[in-house]
Amino acid sequence: MRSSRFRYLLILLAACGGSVAPRVQPSATAAASDTRREQTADQQVQHALNRLAFGARPGDVDRVRAMGVDRWIAAQLAPERIADARVESFVKQYDVHTLSAAELESRFPRPAQLLAQLAPGRDRGQLTKADSLKLGQAARAYREIIGDVQSSRVARAVASERQLQEVMTDFWLNHFTVFAGKGGPQVYFLAEYEDQAIRPNALGKFRTLLGAVAKSPAMLFYLDNWESAVDSNRPRLTPVAGGGRAQQFRGQLPAGRQRFRGLNENYGRELLELHTLGVDGGYTQADVIDAARALTGWSFRGARQGGGFQFIPLIHDAGAKTVLGHALRAGRGIEDGEELLDIVARHPATARHIATKLVRRFVSDVPPPALVARAAEAFTRTDGDLREVMRVIVTSDEFFAHDAYRSKVKSPFEVVVSALRATDAAMDPTPATAQIVATLGQPVYGHQAPNGWPETGAEWMNTGAILNRINFGNALAAGRVPGVRLAALPAVASLQNAPRDRQVDGVVALFLGGAVSAETRRVLVSGENPLLSSPAAMDSTGAMASAMVPDPDATMFDAPMRERSAKVGERGPLRYRAFGQLPPLTGVAQVIGLALGSPEFQRR
Repeated sequence: MRSSRFRYLLILLAACGGSVAPRVQPSATAAASDTRREQTADQQVQHALNRLAFGARPGDVDRVRAMGVDRWIAAQLAPERIADARVESFVKQYDVHTLSAAELESRFPRPAQLLAQLAPGRDRGQLTKADSLKLGQAARAYREIIGDVQSSRVARAVASERQLQEVMTDFWLNHFTVFAGKGGPQVYFLAEYEDQAIRPNALGKFRTLLGAVAKSPAMLFYLDNWESAVDSNRPRLTPVAGGGRAQQFRGQLPAGRQRFRGLNENYGRELLELHTLGVDGGYTQADVIDAARALTGWSFRGARQGGGFQFIPLIHDAGAKTVLGHALRAGRGIEDGEELLDIVARHPATARHIATKLVRRFVSDVPPPALVARAAEAFTRTDGDLREVMRVIVTSDEFFAHDAYRSKVKSPFEVVVSALRATDAAMDPTPATAQIVATLGQPVYGHQAPNGWPETGAEWMNTGAILNRINFGNALAAGRVPGVRLAALPAVASLQNAPRDRQVDGVVALFLGGAVSAETRRVLVSGENPLLSSPAAMDSTGAMASAMVPDPDATMFDAPMRERSAKVGERGPLRYRAFGQLPPLTGVAQVIGLALGSPEFQRR
């Protein structure tokens, strides 16, 4: 058993970025290979659905096969032509997607703000019982905002017909990452950021996307540009007259920002290093400083002023600047920032950086240089038209190469969403499903640093992460995941009383593209996952235990689910024992649980 467990662990690790790849048996029903591409016709269908969508829902494979892979790709590249009324209607049930950030902040004030009003000096001893009740309600409402943003994000990924747009939204939200735990007003900005800055521009012009991000309160707050102002020794557009700086700025700055703080380089640096040119893009520290100077005055209005972007001339550095060899003349205002964005959006290093990241996401952890070069050329030739850059990538020989098939590991978000799509799950209106994503290691809007979540498989995987993923598969098969009703799937119902071999064949066809390695098939037939027989995977009674362990750094990301679960009458999965003690699985449910934890399902 020990050698079998070790071999299966190697296979799982290899599936997620290691060097020992499982040998996959070809599908018995695979169509003849397209003469232009290395993958078979059936593999092309599976590959497109796993890379350009979050996996297949029941019936998707047949629809794409009938339509043709290339026509399906062309349709997905034009999401504005795809009806998505069901998802749009679902999302409208959330206040965060129907109210502006300013309206959210006015209707659901931050607990700290309310406390300051109820008890000046923050002396909780002054609170009446009614005041304490108001404060508790405000805290719950504040936490529910992030829960709703997370929940709706997962729901869109699960059910949207515009799958490539959702995959690209996921990509750009990671590229232009913001952190919900920043505090202050940040949670109010998240839905607006996703709905207005990212999703509509995910396949548009890069310069338009970059500008929308640069003017979004979410990014301005996250990277502190709202606090960035002209240094005291620099020229400004409007001289400070009598009354001092604080008096001059009062009333023009967002709530909580009534002081003159000087230059903040955070956004200027990340704009060059992460958002455009890349760390090796050839910029200097002097470029970072002058980029930050060009963006002084780019801020946002507080809720009382109606919210949204605003340029504040009083705190803009009006001196001459030079960025990447381009001179920005003195005496201008918002034009400095706009020209800066023009320069970096059209820089050759930006074309290479964005092309490399897109090829890494959609083709290989080690981006093929020739494809990167063609994608970068398309970026430059089309003035950053992301739709055309993606067309070059996803119709390329490299995309449909044999080595690209099942070569990318899924992130936790992709694991959960693809499993929900494979089982035709209903959209979950509670934060419970989003919390499962967090428990697997990737809380939505939960990456604190501006570099985003890992882009390659090896960074996601270790033994504990693999056990968590396996347990998620078993929990889904055991009915512990909201929205999943396996018994309602006709294909699953037809396998309930079938012999074990036929159950395995059916599950492999349904969830694993009709092809698995010999090792995976042995596990599915035997019903024994070697890793789950290890001491770490069993509790003291010998029953299967959850591999989800207490998180000492748990913050606001676990709270919303407790609140919403109670509201809908569920006491189900909490952060500190995500699935509890799982019951023994038998029959087709056991096969499905094992299949979802297999190397083949963990890759895309």
